[in-house]
Amino acid sequence: MDLVPRVTNILTKPKQEWPVIAGESTDVATLYKEYIVLLAAVPAICSFIGMTVIGVPIPFFGSYRVSVGSGLTSLLVRYILSLVAAYLAAFIIEKLAPTFQSSGSTIQALKLVAYASTPAWVAGVLGLFPPLALLGILAGLYGVYLFYLGLPPLMQTPGDKVIPYMVVSAIVIVGLYFVVGAITTAVAGVGMMARY
Repeated sequence: MDLVPRVTNILTKPKQEWPVIAGESTDVATLYKEYIVLLAAVPAICSFIGMTVIGVPIPFFGSYRVSVGSGLTSLLVRYILSLVAAYLAAFIIEKLAPTFQSSGSTIQALKLVAYASTPAWVAGVLGLFPPLALLGILAGLYGVYLFYLGLPPLMQTPGDKVIPYMVVSAIVIVGLYFVVGAITTAVAGVGMMARY
């Protein structure tokens, strides 16, 4: 699997790409090494640069910047927890499958989580300029749509079960990423030194 064509295809023609993904043979280590590890680094690295170098503009006061030490701590914690959260989400989604008359392995669920996360990971470049980071919500919504399209081919989800399965899965994924954000803030917030 080549990274750039996969990212391009899942973002621009997901209906054609999901069946290709479903038919690919891979394992957890390969999927992490060739895709997840690389793309999950984008938001962490860009947020680090945005918060430590560029900063958040505060009218009449300049820019608020995080110390490099706190920024590095945040980068590492966020990145590692994002990698863990992807696998946990896949594990839970795979265990939920029978509830929604679906079937699929943990690897199929991990492919679903990884490739549906692509828009959010790519939009992580918005972290370079923190005020724009909120636009990442739009990327997250597109990720939900990708997840919706990916459920039938990857988890063999019947048409009438796709929306309920997607909603429950989205709640799980959003919950995991809120935990990641809360832990990152708690860990990196200690000793945070503002620079103006």
